[in-house]
Amino acid sequence: MLDVRRLRLLRDLARLGTIAAVARAHAYTASAVSQQLAALQREAGVPLLEHTGRGVTLTPAATALVRHAETILAALEAATATLAAARTGLSGAVRIGAFPSAVPTLLPAALVALGRDHPALDLMVTELDPVDMPDALRDGRLDVALWHDYDIAPVESDPGVDSVRLLDEKVFLAVPADGPPDDRPGGRPGGRPDDAIASTRDAAWIVGSPGTLCHTVAMRVCQAAGFTAGVRHHADDFTAVLALVAAGQGVALVPELGATRPPADVRLVPLDVHRRTRIAYRRGAGGHPVVAACVAALESSTRAYLAPPAQE
Repeated sequence: MLDVRRLRLLRDLARLGTIAAVARAHAYTASAVSQQLAALQREAGVPLLEHTGRGVTLTPAATALVRHAETILAALEAATATLAAARTGLSGAVRIGAFPSAVPTLLPAALVALGRDHPALDLMVTELDPVDMPDALRDGRLDVALWHDYDIAPVESDPGVDSVRLLDEKVFLAVPADGPPDDRPGGRPGGRPDDAIASTRDAAWIVGSPGTLCHTVAMRVCQAAGFTAGVRHHADDFTAVLALVAAGQGVALVPELGATRPPADVRLVPLDVHRRTRIAYRRGAGGHPVVAACVAALESSTRAYLAPPAQE
């Protein structure tokens, strides 16, 4: 019989690439991970790892076993969900991950609703960049995550993660509002929003930190327009980004949730680029009553946030 905990280690080795990385993810020593993988190989009765220099690679049998491991781990999540549904009431810790611009916009009303309807839940929020969400879900550091990508920088589907669509947002080019129209991106008479990025070829850019999804998107948008962005500043908070734009420090990309209250000295040019937000959770966990409650609360809070203001 194959040990599920060892299967999880093999799955993570396929994902992370090194035994040292797996050890860090599970707070084990590298020696302990190696011993567990060796025991799994004995259980399997076939070679699973090949030593290549100081590292290891998976054999074809191990790669096939990883695919089965994903299915097995998802089935265990589903079984846990079934048992949880048989209990009365919702309780326990719920770890929710969110990207920065969702925390002050979509999340507060959802947290209020969850706390009101399920007071025994212990709600804990962690702000993360989307690139870190899948690993945090897989490792159990998160139970639910607000996770996004962009149509110009789509994220590959993760076999260990399921999700439901929540929101599509338009992305804007944020530019200083001063100056004559002919000098402003997208502001030429008869100009199209599609021309806006090309007109920033010689502008200074404000982008996210290297390695973040926002940084990748800014680079790709400029590359699609035929140039490399001249980066002057790195900032990950859209309030800070817009303040820098207002101070004449450069131009930037800002999605709708990050541009709810732009400074008066900033003009927002709509682009044909969209950010796509999903509610993500471990594969198989969608039927868990806590996950279902979080999904329902986030969907409701998003509808309320997007609803037009009531007429007085």
